[in-house]
Amino acid sequence: MTALVTGTWWMTHRRVSALLRNPAVLVMTLVQPMVWLFLFGELFKKVVELPGFGTTSYLDYIVPGVVVMNAVSLNSFAGMATMDEIERGTLDRFLVTPVRRGAIAHAGVIEQALSTAFQSIVIILLGWAAGAHYPGGPAGVAVLVGASVLIGVVLAALSTTLALLVRDRNTIIGLNVMLLLPLTFLSSAFMAEGLMPSWIRHVAAANPVSWALDTGRAALADDPDWGSAAVHGAALLALTAATVALAVFSFRSYQRSR
Repeated sequence: MTALVTGTWWMTHRRVSALLRNPAVLVMTLVQPMVWLFLFGELFKKVVELPGFGTTSYLDYIVPGVVVMNAVSLNSFAGMATMDEIERGTLDRFLVTPVRRGAIAHAGVIEQALSTAFQSIVIILLGWAAGAHYPGGPAGVAVLVGASVLIGVVLAALSTTLALLVRDRNTIIGLNVMLLLPLTFLSSAFMAEGLMPSWIRHVAAANPVSWALDTGRAALADDPDWGSAAVHGAALLALTAATVALAVFSFRSYQRSR
């Protein structure tokens, strides 16, 4: 366990140091969620007038949607960093060192989690500056950020697993583009579940993106529903643990088959 923790620390330090040398990446990737937040927030603000929508401010509703959608978008392509290390031979060199395979996988997950948390906080602050309200207070905001990190880790781990198994950039890009919009729009990111067609509601109920949204919105409500937040958060946490374990297993598979 000590070796795993030490290895994870140093591998994470390596990846975070590389990220901090190029912080423009984090800033540039915030452009798209800012467009979603302010464009969609203005374009669909009248939708709250529909009976049964459940809130009087579409901006209040959409901020969690943009936070989670950004986490999905940001992490779906995490496997491209793994592809870079495979192509440069960096990963092969690490695999012949005493560093635990789990440490390599965990470092990537931690880097993506930190990036997701930073961007989620920035989006929440931008929403607040634009007039969004967070009745759940700091605790609710923290739960929303945590939920965005968890769904981001799920996507990052799956993307890394895909990179290790297929080792082809075009396949990773194609699958991510194909899945990104369905994952987002077949969820409650932009529309209240009560106003969705029946079949979309059923799909959304099984969609992990909706689990993250339900967790965050339950905690941000005027009267926070901590029971709902705990149930959806627990499901998301279990999925996160499973996908990270899959990524670690894929590193071992890569070592045997390379």
